Amino acid sequence: MKLFSKSSVLVIYTGGTIGMIKDAETGLLIPFNFDKVHEYLPSQKLFGFNIESFSFDPVIDSSDMHPRHWINIAQLIYDQYENHNGFVVLHGTDTMAYTASALSFMLENLNKPVVLTGSQLPLGMLRTDGRENFVTALEIAAATIDGTAIVPEVAVYFENQLMRGNRTIKFNAEDFEAFRSPNYDPLATVGIHIKYNHSQIRKSNFKKLVLNTNLCTDIAILKLFPGITKKTIEAILNTEGLRGVVLETYGTGNAPTEPWILNTFADAIKRGIVILNVTQCHGGRVEMEKYQTGFALKKIGILSGSDITTEAAVTKLMYVLGNYQKYDDVVMALTTPLAGEMNNKGAVDNVDFY
Repeated sequence: MKLFSKSSVLVIYTGGTIGMIKDAETGLLIPFNFDKVHEYLPSQKLFGFNIESFSFDPVIDSSDMHPRHWINIAQLIYDQYENHNGFVVLHGTDTMAYTASALSFMLENLNKPVVLTGSQLPLGMLRTDGRENFVTALEIAAATIDGTAIVPEVAVYFENQLMRGNRTIKFNAEDFEAFRSPNYDPLATVGIHIKYNHSQIRKSNFKKLVLNTNLCTDIAILKLFPGITKKTIEAILNTEGLRGVVLETYGTGNAPTEPWILNTFADAIKRGIVILNVTQCHGGRVEMEKYQTGFALKKIGILSGSDITTEAAVTKLMYVLGNYQKYDDVVMALTTPLAGEMNNKGAVDNVDFY
């Protein structure tokens, strides 16, 4: 492994805990001037590549993240794509998995690293995890073998693990190990050395980068629970303009089989609403042919999300509904891996996804 000769990494600071310092008077966390970020990092000479930065103004708490911000990030990467060898996106942890998933669909034919990272403690605090996360993300974004990026995809780096972005979930609100990839092995693990799991990393296709910014936000998440009422389900499915639903079911994709539930879902599907079945479990996959309670959903036209995360399902649904018009095309796109976000019977999860 080597680093690009005179390579350049663009750091995009969107906001989040990593860019905070404690206000001396109030004790509250406030954003610091990102132009002074070098004060918290080793000398740039130690990296062996150039680091440039762009800061959102104003910065965004990740709880306020919106698809328009994903478009801004993706557009910036697209505009700067030929000027840099890799990109690091500093982001708040709360919605990082959503942003990483969205970018994986929006940046089609990506052949350079886009590494999202952040921290649980601000860079300005003594015990911060942000410094190691940031420094390692920079190294990964610049890493290459024989001039080709080692990680040519959207990834999340956090606490010694590099994970495929659209396979990642925020698992813990307090621990430094905040993120996990329950259904896909890490792309790399980090100790004294960065050990890349090359079999898990997508291969470059060397095609021209395509920017997809059409996102449909007329979607909803419907999480089943024991005792859910008809009026609750109908309130969601009868939302004006609704086009798609991520249905969070039990276990391997199971739901109550009371006739009113199945009829309500069937009526929504007849109206053209797409329903994608994902499991509420952190690990495992939807298998609607395993139990009668899942097979009943398949019979009325609910689609299997396989082992996709809710975060990836939401952003994929936005992307697919924004870019495909015919129902059959929507179904095919949702049930096929587009960016390594899911595994399917007979589908290859580690090659050219587009």
